[in-house]
Amino acid sequence: MKALIADFELSEGIYSRAKIEDSDSVCLWLGANVMLEYSCDEANELLKSNLENARASLEVLVGDLHFLRDQQTITQVTIARIFNWDVHQRRSKQSVMKET
Repeated sequence: MKALIADFELSEGIYSRAKIEDSDSVCLWLGANVMLEYSCDEANELLKSNLENARASLEVLVGDLHFLRDQQTITQVTIARIFNWDVHQRRSKQSVMKET
C-alpha cells in the first residue's frame, strides 16, 4: 500500500509535511493532554460516533438559536410598543396642560 503524505499544523502559522506508512493503529488526541492508541477500526468507530453526537448537538443549538431570535424579535416589538405608549401618554398630558 502506498504511503500517505499529510500536511498538518504544528503551531499557529507553522506547518509540516509527514509521510505516513501503512499502520495497524492510530493515536487520537482526546484533549486534556490525553492521547490514546486505537486500532484503525476502533478509531473509525469512535470518530463516527463523535461526529454523530456533534451533529445532534448542532441541531439542538440551531433550534435554540431560532428560539432566541424569535424571543429577541418579540422583546424588540414589546419595547417599541411600550415606548409608543409612553409617547402617547406624554402627548396626552401636554395637551391637557395646554388646555388648562
